[in-house]
Amino acid sequence: MVKRFLIQSASAVLFGLPLAAAAAQPVIEVFKTSTCGCCKEWVKHLEANGFTVKAQDVENPSDYRAKFGIPEQYGSCHSGRVNGYALEGHVPAAEIKRMLAEKPKAVGLAVPAMPLGSPGMEGPRSDPYDVFLIKNGGQAAVYKHYN
Repeated sequence: MVKRFLIQSASAVLFGLPLAAAAAQPVIEVFKTSTCGCCKEWVKHLEANGFTVKAQDVENPSDYRAKFGIPEQYGSCHSGRVNGYALEGHVPAAEIKRMLAEKPKAVGLAVPAMPLGSPGMEGPRSDPYDVFLIKNGGQAAVYKHYN
C-alpha cells in the first residue's frame, strides 16, 4: 500500500505537475528593441515565474503600445500582450497572474517609465512605483503599489 502511494506520488510529480504548470500560464508576446538590456531582463523575470515568452525585436515598440490601447503617458520601453490584455513596461509577473485570474474589463497593465527596482530594473536601489490597470477609454487606477 505504501509502495503504491509512493509510486503514484512520484508519477504525479514527475509527469503531472510540470505539464500542468506549463499549461497553466499562457504565452506572453513581447515587443522590444534588440539593444534594450532591461527588456531582456524582464523577459527572464517572466520565464522564471512560469510564463513562456515569445519576444520579438521591433524598430518601434511604441507602435505596439498604441495598437494595444495603452495611452502614451503610461509608456515604457517595451510592450506585450497576453490573453488579449496589453502589458506595458516592467510589470511584475505576480500582477500579470492576478489580472489573468481576476479577468477585469480592462485594456491591461502598465508600469510607466522604467522605475528602479521593478522586474528587469533591479539594482543597488529600489524606488516606489505603481502598477496601473488601464481601463477602456484610457483611464487608469492603481492596481498595486510597490515600495
